[in-house]
Amino acid sequence: MVIFLAKRMGYLVFTMLVVSILVFLVLELDPGNVAQKVLGPYSNEEQRQLWMEANGYLDPLPVRYARWLGDFMVGDFGMSTRFKVPVSEILLPRLGNTALLGLGVLLVMVPLALLLGVLSGMKEGSVQDRTISVFSIATTSVPEFASGVFLVGIFVLWLKWLPGVSNMVGGFDIAQMVLPVAALVMYGFGYITRMTRASMAEVMQTHYIRTAVLKGVPQRQVILKHALRNALIAPFTVIMLQINWLLSGVIVIEYLFAYKGFGSLLLEAALNKDIFVIEACTMVAVLVAVGTQTLADIGYMYLNPRIRFS
Repeated sequence: MVIFLAKRMGYLVFTMLVVSILVFLVLELDPGNVAQKVLGPYSNEEQRQLWMEANGYLDPLPVRYARWLGDFMVGDFGMSTRFKVPVSEILLPRLGNTALLGLGVLLVMVPLALLLGVLSGMKEGSVQDRTISVFSIATTSVPEFASGVFLVGIFVLWLKWLPGVSNMVGGFDIAQMVLPVAALVMYGFGYITRMTRASMAEVMQTHYIRTAVLKGVPQRQVILKHALRNALIAPFTVIMLQINWLLSGVIVIEYLFAYKGFGSLLLEAALNKDIFVIEACTMVAVLVAVGTQTLADIGYMYLNPRIRFS
């Protein structure tokens, strides 16, 4: 386990290093372009030249990269050109808001998807299986922005039960979380359900499950102790991938409900050419993506002890 973790950490560091080089080359290769984005399109050549000299952008490229990477490693992401404050002061609260939204989605989506997937896979081809499958496909085929508008139309405009925005101006309000969470759950749970259903149906056809049934082992014990653990390997991968989606793939939902999260921050940065915020968001998103895959690999070994990584 220690050797495996060391290798995964090496893979994480290597991946982040490669991504950092690509981000730096794409966004920071041309110092004049960086200066123009920071100072604005109406700055003159003299102002940009003075800014580049003051901020070390006239140094050789390797020196600039080493300094840029060192600042990132200590949490110095630069100054936001839109908000006029250090990027970390904006990024960390937005990450916390998106983490809260993602946690709410996972707490609802994962148990619901696993339950329906197991129920569907237990009786492959039955009415129960077909009903759950049709419902899962129907919800997943509707994009989250469409389901979000649909939910707003029902619960905000028609029934007037819930607020239409989730900006949390007056502090945390659980009522404002209902619609964003519901829209994301409707879109995401069907995929996990289908993966769980396929995996469960395959496991139920294995010899050791049939042997347990023929020996008279109660169905509940067969499902919980023998089938479920192996059936969760494939859905576990999908669940870990959902974390990446809940970080940077929910831009539309955050924008629709005016939710101040990581996705909406990335959108604002892109629209306003806030280069240092874009860099920070990119590095954080890659770190989360690689980190979740490492956790997924570790989870495989606990779900199935026969799996070992060399």
